Amino acid sequence: MRFVGICQYDGSNYSGFQSQKNASSIQDHLELAISSIGGLEERINYAGRTDAGVHATGQIFDFLPKDQREITQWLQGINSKLPNDISISSIQKAPDDFHSRFDATNRSYTYVIYTGKTQPIFLRDYIYWEKQEIDIKIMRAEAAHLIGKHNFNSFRGSKCTAKNPVRILHSIDIEQRENFIIISLCANAYLYNMVRIIVGTLLDISKGSGKDMKTTLNAQDRKIAGKTAQAQGLFFTGAEYKKINLDLKDDATNPLSFLIGSRQ
Repeated sequence: MRFVGICQYDGSNYSGFQSQKNASSIQDHLELAISSIGGLEERINYAGRTDAGVHATGQIFDFLPKDQREITQWLQGINSKLPNDISISSIQKAPDDFHSRFDATNRSYTYVIYTGKTQPIFLRDYIYWEKQEIDIKIMRAEAAHLIGKHNFNSFRGSKCTAKNPVRILHSIDIEQRENFIIISLCANAYLYNMVRIIVGTLLDISKGSGKDMKTTLNAQDRKIAGKTAQAQGLFFTGAEYKKINLDLKDDATNPLSFLIGSRQ
């Protein structure tokens, strides 16, 4: 029987989610923990491959164990074997043919920017501290040009191996709460570093530098876009599926729930 889980992690001390040689990854820790409880028939599948320093509040993964356990036994057992910066929030049964990556219809990310005058020391691993003044109205207006089906070549990192740069960006919401600016994106899929390059471009434009977003998008040239924003402010917050309903609660998938509290 196959199971699907929702995983949260602090990516500060890891090379990323995907297993890599001579590096510590989230995938390796999850597979080791699952294997120690009930074995694995195959490697786990996952919805999004986050990079080093990127966090997750709603990473989706599925696994096919060798042994059978009750869901509560899986949840408690696996969590007992994980380091304290990785945690599984829920596990449920999944169809035998379910695949966390290939069956995902949408994936969501959130990027957190802090605009206070002094660096928040205890949040430095979870935010991008922007020292210059940002015009959020400009950011919202420019971000609107990205909605829809486009060639996102201008926003792909140099290590991107995707053959097709066309993606569908369903939404990009920009919210300001006190000294925090929260950029939330939902798309069918993403190119390598796409979210971080979009954020970096929006920041440049809002400060009066760089090309406007429409020009940048149409250029299909990475050199035209802005910098790649740092990894620390990025969170993978969830994925959607037609085959299965996942219990992704707003507070659990909202990075602000532990940064400055839940929405009122």
